[in-house]
Amino acid sequence: MSVITVTSSNFEEVVLKSDVPVLLDFWATWCGPCMMLSPTIHEIAEENSGFKVGKINVDDEIALAQAFGIQSIPTLVVMKDGKAVANSVGVRSKEQILSMLES
Repeated sequence: MSVITVTSSNFEEVVLKSDVPVLLDFWATWCGPCMMLSPTIHEIAEENSGFKVGKINVDDEIALAQAFGIQSIPTLVVMKDGKAVANSVGVRSKEQILSMLES
């Protein structure tokens, strides 16, 4: 499955109503660590069909970033049944990200 661009307008459908876990990547185009993490996020999305992967641009989606209390990027949040169940700040390895999804 490919990465989904998550916005305020599709958040409820893509994330809250999802019947599978959702990995959210809060990022920005000017963020160097975000750019380093991006290929890993896309790889995870392509290789795994058991969950969704969404990217939220904090510059375009200020309300979503505020709702999640995002203060540093990249921030990864795992959502299950409409609730945040895990999160991490900074660049993480593919293995670390996958273990967040399995918890």
